[in-house]
Amino acid sequence: MLNFVEMNISTTDTIKIRRITAQLQKEHDRLRAKFKFLKFQDFIGLGLLIISVFGILVSSYLWFVGVMSTIVLVLTIAFWNSILHELEHDLIHGLYFKKVKFLHNIMLFTVWFFRPLTLNPWIRKYWHYNHHQHSGQPIDIEERGVTNGERWGFMRLLITADLVLGFVFRVRRLKREIKQEKINGNFSDKDSKMLKNTVLFGLLPFGIPLHILFYCWILLKSLLYLNLVSTNYWTNEFMEIANVIIYIFVLPNLLRQFCLHFITSNMHYYGDIEEGNILQQTQVLNSWWTWPFQLFCFNFGSTHSIHHFVVNEPFYLRQMSVKKAHEVFKQEGIRFNDTMSFKNANRYGKR
Repeated sequence: MLNFVEMNISTTDTIKIRRITAQLQKEHDRLRAKFKFLKFQDFIGLGLLIISVFGILVSSYLWFVGVMSTIVLVLTIAFWNSILHELEHDLIHGLYFKKVKFLHNIMLFTVWFFRPLTLNPWIRKYWHYNHHQHSGQPIDIEERGVTNGERWGFMRLLITADLVLGFVFRVRRLKREIKQEKINGNFSDKDSKMLKNTVLFGLLPFGIPLHILFYCWILLKSLLYLNLVSTNYWTNEFMEIANVIIYIFVLPNLLRQFCLHFITSNMHYYGDIEEGNILQQTQVLNSWWTWPFQLFCFNFGSTHSIHHFVVNEPFYLRQMSVKKAHEVFKQEGIRFNDTMSFKNANRYGKR
């Protein structure tokens, strides 16, 4: 288990946290006792990985031979990638083949390769553990990176799916925030070094080249549509190659990332919560209007709060325990569908 930071958390909240955690763990233990196949956790994870990759490859083949439309291709791959994201998250927590490093790393590389716009998972591991330690604080680099704490408007909408644009448009302000946190003693030299490595290498070798290709693809498509560039051998060759990469690797992941980042950045609170107080870190975001987003982030808004209380359980077990978890959350005062947080930059205090 992770060691959560506890500062000035009230006795009442501490008791609630322990009570929620105990009840969730009890439910997970009950499910493991009832469904014996759950003990094969490593192979369930590997099996889900193989099924998801197979689904992506089959969909790509059907599109390539003209059986599947481009829209269906993008939606289908985005769904399979949502499972790969959950597998990556579990792998970061060491839930599959932890003692078989070679296979563990092969799985980690595979989920990254098919979601190539994402941060290097070995680097993300550092910031994800940091997220658990400092959720909702300015130094929560993982959530700040996906727009948590930003005021809603056109800019946040634009950068929700795109990590590169999100960095470019916010780098000066985020740099000032981190500098102040370092002065305050909340951001260590190790954190600073890791942040520099993240900026320089986190989206290589896949993310940066694919983003550049995507921007060039959009530009050329626009110029061709407006008849500002004439069609020729080179434009045809570029578009033929680029279309395959864009439709299989880029657009599905932009869709998936938008859905995931929209849900996660709005279900996490930011800025005015007690550090280490898990009761204040997240809400359950599962209203009917969120379901188009949930479809491409594997019901993240409904289940992720469970993870903040019981960290080392695989994502499919959270899906199985969600009904009981929500009962417990409601009893203990965890918020559900707090849409006011959308209006006040994800602050916890204003309702």
